[in-house]
Amino acid sequence: MSIVQDIPTIEDPGYEQKVLRSFIRDGRLVRIPARERKKRVVLRWLLDRVFPDAEPVDERDVNMRLAIWHPDVSALRRLLVVAGFVTREGMVYRRSLPPPDRADLDDAPPLT
Repeated sequence: MSIVQDIPTIEDPGYEQKVLRSFIRDGRLVRIPARERKKRVVLRWLLDRVFPDAEPVDERDVNMRLAIWHPDVSALRRLLVVAGFVTREGMVYRRSLPPPDRADLDDAPPLT
């Protein structure tokens, strides 16, 4: 079994709430999870706040939006792209539509 296969689907709200309570304090991401399944939960949460729609966002604005949640904006940008939640063309980012489903996550490489 690969590391990615044990990532719970979005239909497991109990697990997601537990993870979010562990990593979100006072409305901010206190640290980026090391475990893949927890990292994906946090990235899904962050995606809805930073990229609420499919409108293109330039890198400077992405950095400002991410800085609201956590100081390591470059790591978060990279993780969102690697996870397939966001696409990047030059210095413009856009939310992927549709978001990756469970089948896509099974074949995804680990987020590092």
